[in-house]
Amino acid sequence: MSWVYVFLGFCALILLHEAGHFVAAKATGMRVEGFFLFFGPTLWSFKRGETEYGIKSIPLGGYVKINGMNPEEEMPPGEEHRAYHRQKVWKRIVVAAAGPAVNIVLAFVILFAVFGIGGLSNGAAKPVVAQTTEGSAAAQVLKDGDRIVAIDGHAYSNLSGKERVEKFGELIRSHKCAGKPTDGCAATTPAEVTVLREGEEKTFEITPHYSSEAKRMLLGLGWEENAHWIPISTGEAANRSLDVMGEVISRTGSVFSHIFEAEKRKEISSVVGISDVGHEAVDKGWREAFLLLALVSLSLGLINLVPILPLDGGHIFWAIVEKLRRGKPVSIKVMERATIVGIALVLMLMVVGVSNDIGRITGEGFNVSK
Repeated sequence: MSWVYVFLGFCALILLHEAGHFVAAKATGMRVEGFFLFFGPTLWSFKRGETEYGIKSIPLGGYVKINGMNPEEEMPPGEEHRAYHRQKVWKRIVVAAAGPAVNIVLAFVILFAVFGIGGLSNGAAKPVVAQTTEGSAAAQVLKDGDRIVAIDGHAYSNLSGKERVEKFGELIRSHKCAGKPTDGCAATTPAEVTVLREGEEKTFEITPHYSSEAKRMLLGLGWEENAHWIPISTGEAANRSLDVMGEVISRTGSVFSHIFEAEKRKEISSVVGISDVGHEAVDKGWREAFLLLALVSLSLGLINLVPILPLDGGHIFWAIVEKLRRGKPVSIKVMERATIVGIALVLMLMVVGVSNDIGRITGEGFNVSK
């Protein structure tokens, strides 16, 4: 049943995105010929006025058919003045930006609702091993349920569980990487880890490793959670929502600006990976499910603002270029070449994302809980 919820969530995001374009186009006087969910052959449709509404057969996105986006497109007699390319630049920018804007605003609304209604996790953790990272040194010797008594001889027995976890993390981060910090780089010295297992203390030497994603040394384990959600004020919910959005925007920009770096490419995921993580999130609870939905909505809005055709950002970019050229339209041939480059980049991202997802599915998995 969780897969159904994931599918419906994605459909809702697509419909709301396209509804943004649709409403903006109608409001600015443009002619809208079609509003469809998905692509390919039509499964079901109906026509109301000048617009056909329906569902296609290939579940990959959706679209609003606004007449005249191609300057060479023929318009119905008497409707030429409503063509997209004949509208003022500001109107075209509003229409193109409306879809991403809906996704971004929706992300804030969902985050605000989750934090405002559900509260905020206190993030409490116990110094007990809940899981180990596959392939790490910790996975070779530690077991789920091991209670960490001390690291490098420091027990911090007078502190709470959460504070001890934080102190243990500081000790692990104090170990230095053997060379330049790169993903998987082992520390020069092992950490001495003492655990309580079945009433007996055992001590192991475990070498921390550097994680480029976390940007710090890790031991390779996940702590057992003892967290609960606590209520927060409306203002704090709004601030928390904006903080989360700012972090996502920063990380998304970082990935695209370093797309040709191997480590950044590993962070790209396709709809396969997103749906799999969505399935896991739904199984964990409504808060996690809606938080993921908000982040996907935000990501959808941000990606569509990338200034390449056929993305919305590409239409905004060329409208601005036309404005800078004092109203002189850009050659259709130039835009066609740019579209080819844009499609190539989108396909490259899809291939990289699917490749990464295949690796996660057949290897370590997505680990939504980490």
